[in-house]
Formats: sequence, structure tokens, C-alpha cells
Amino acid sequence: MSRRVAVLMGGWSSEREVSLTSGRGCAAALGRLGYQVTTIDVSRDAAALVKALTPKPDAVFNALHGRFGEDGCVQGLLNILGIPYTHSGLLASAIAMDKPMTRTVLGASGLRFAAGRVVHRKEVLAGDVMKRPYVIKPTNEGSSVGVCIVRPGDNKPFDAESWPFGDEVLVEQFIPGRELTVGVMGDRALGVTEIRPREGFYDYAAKYTEGKADHLIPAPVAPAILEEAKTVAVAAHRLLGCRGVSRADFRYDDTKGEPGLLYLLEVNTQPGMTPLSLVPEQAAAVGISYDELVGWLVENASCDQ
Repeated sequence: MSRRVAVLMGGWSSEREVSLTSGRGCAAALGRLGYQVTTIDVSRDAAALVKALTPKPDAVFNALHGRFGEDGCVQGLLNILGIPYTHSGLLASAIAMDKPMTRTVLGASGLRFAAGRVVHRKEVLAGDVMKRPYVIKPTNEGSSVGVCIVRPGDNKPFDAESWPFGDEVLVEQFIPGRELTVGVMGDRALGVTEIRPREGFYDYAAKYTEGKADHLIPAPVAPAILEEAKTVAVAAHRLLGCRGVSRADFRYDDTKGEPGLLYLLEVNTQPGMTPLSLVPEQAAAVGISYDELVGWLVENASCDQ
């Protein structure tokens, strides 16, 4: 195999280090599969990126995470250049990265979300914007960056100097219970994982530090919930127009017994590909190796029509 693949990685978002880890792993897998691989640490210099992609590779493996890498920006540039790329296109990427828009689009199709709304950060600074416990989130960050659970007795979640994510804040009712996630590959749900952080909640450290969380595959929940989680994940993938691989994250409230209620949190159009990442783990559980997953993504790379 002599196809040339450029791996985009790094970038300048809050998820830069995760992206570098994903990119290195994917580049190594592509090399083992026989592709000619170039890695590009993406900067804010668009002209430099275009130059690095000249001559055009046969495909781009987009291992960028976070803003500008998975929100439609890079996808739009690759569309203009006519270079097929992995994962979702411009529109699906832009919608999924914007959590309030994801809620609007998927909620209109009947998928269940926790009660929530977007408020100005000044409202959060002024006092509680809903009954505790509730969750505050940046509207367009990934990997749980900036996420905070506000419980009874807690101090304010941030002060005027400690919220670097803009004026808008997504506030959602806290759903008790368990954390579930479902990877989708094409039109197929790979499996359902329960994530059990060993302390606190599934924050950035728990996601990327070995030993901070346990992954249970398949999730030990009622069979009806396993099927519902898979069905909703595939439905969200299709409704957003995702391509390649995506991952849907859920809260499952079983505090009153099973089966409980399943709430969709968000859809990740470019799930991590690190040694601790969930989609490669789910793929392995159904007999798809890391290298096979990476190769499949490249072979199914495309541009928006």
C-alpha cells in the first residue's frame, strides 16, 4: 500500500496534549499498515497548513481535538482543498461541538436531555441559576474542560477571573446515577461502556490518567437500557450527519431502580484515540484492533459534497 496520509495533530486548543497523543498513535498504526505517513502539528497559520499539505496527500487523518480542529474550521479548509479527511464534515462537526445547538437539534427530534439553558456568566456570578445540584459547562469545549458540578454547600463555581470560556455558560440539571458511553462506527453501535471514576466525576484528569477510572464493557445495566443507549447513539450520529466514528455520552438515572431514565449529554465527532480512549476499547471488545479501526477511518475518508 502506497497511499499518502497526513495526520493533523496538536493544534492550540485546551486539548492539545490529548491530540498529540492520539495523533502519534494513529500515525504509528498507519505506518504499520503500510501507508506513507506525514505528521503535521497544526498552528494558527492557515497558509503554513496549506503548504504542509502540498503536494496533496491522498487523505488526511484528523486527530485534532477541541476548538478549530473538530468544530468545522479545519473541515472547511480541507473541503476547499479537496482533500478527503476522516470523521465528520463541516456541519456535523460545528453542531456537535456547540453543546446548546446539539441540544436544540437533537432535542427537536425527541431525544432526552437534562433540563438546561444558556446563561450569561454574570448570572452565575450573581448566584444560583437553578436548584442545586446542577452542572455548568463551557458551550464549546471537549474532554470535560471547564465542567463543574455545583452541589448544596459548595461555593460559587467560578469568580470573575477564573472563567476563560467566554460570556455564555451552559447550565444543566445534575442527573444522578451512572455514566455511559456508546461508540458508533459507520451505522453500527460498537458497545456500551459504563465509566466509574474512582473519585469525583469523569473530568479531564480521570479521562487521561491511568488508574483514575474503570471502564466496564458491556455496561452492567438492564438489557433494555443497553439497547436504548445503542439506538439513541446511532440516531444522534445520523441526525447530525456524522461520518466515520462518533461517540455519544449519557447519564443513566437508575436511583429508583432499573430500568431507569437515560439522558443524552453530547456527541463527540472525533473521539480520542489514546491508550485510555473509549472507542478503541469498545472496538477491541468486538474484535476490531486499533490498527484496523485507524485503517477503516482512512479508507472511509471523504470531503463534504
